[in-house]
Parts: sequence; structure tokens; C-alpha cells
Amino acid sequence: MLVTVAVGRHMQYFYYFANTSLVLRLLTYLSAHSAIALDAVTVIYLVDRWVVSIKVKEILPIQKDLDFISFLNENGSPYSLNTRIKNVIDSLESGTTITDVMHRHHVVVVSHGALRPADIKDFKSTFVRGLGYCPPSLV
Repeated sequence: MLVTVAVGRHMQYFYYFANTSLVLRLLTYLSAHSAIALDAVTVIYLVDRWVVSIKVKEILPIQKDLDFISFLNENGSPYSLNTRIKNVIDSLESGTTITDVMHRHHVVVVSHGALRPADIKDFKSTFVRGLGYCPPSLV
């Protein structure tokens, strides 16, 4: 199972979360922990869950890495990348626009790059307004 990947001096974590509240908790955690120097955070909505890729600029010291993984495991579950989601993340990291990636791979990319909790909140309110109710994954 692929949950973290070291690439050069970068480290990338792949997790999924059951609902919006847990994704926002993660983004709040990352905002409060400046020791985790972020390169990019990608948030993807898959109807029944949220997939988040967290790419940090430098490999974390062992204790910080273990603390971060503990936080991730308390709130989410490790996500094994499938080919489709790997291609989505690779496309975004190569500079392809979010819109182009969504059209090509038929997946909802809510946010990519810097931490933007407002993107998640806006997506949730727009989706719920359109449906007329709030599914469990958007709580």
C-alpha cells in the first residue's frame, strides 16, 4: 500500500477522508504547523470520500513525520493510489489546469496548490444547494 512517497527531498502523503469536516480539520492542522513546509495540497472529491495528496518540500524529521502520520490516521485512512488518481496528480503537478484535468480524467478536483479551505467550503455549499440535501461525505 502506497501512503507516503519520498521523491528526492520531497515527501508526499496520500490519504482519504470520510467528510468535509475532516478535510477542513486537516487543512487547519497544516496551517497551524509551519514546520511542515508545503509544496502542494491536492483535494479531490470522489462522491463517497475525499482524497488528499499532501506534498511537502523537504523530508520531515522522523518524529514530525510520525506525529503527522498519527494525525492523518486519527482523521483519515491511507489511500492507495490507483492509476486514474495518480494521473490526475501528475497532470496537476506538471502544470495542467484544474479544469483540463477534470475534463480529461472525469474527476472533481476541488483544490490544488496552496492551502485554500475556502475552496472546500464553497464546493460543499454549491453542491448541497444543487442537491437540496447534504450527503454524509459533505458533512
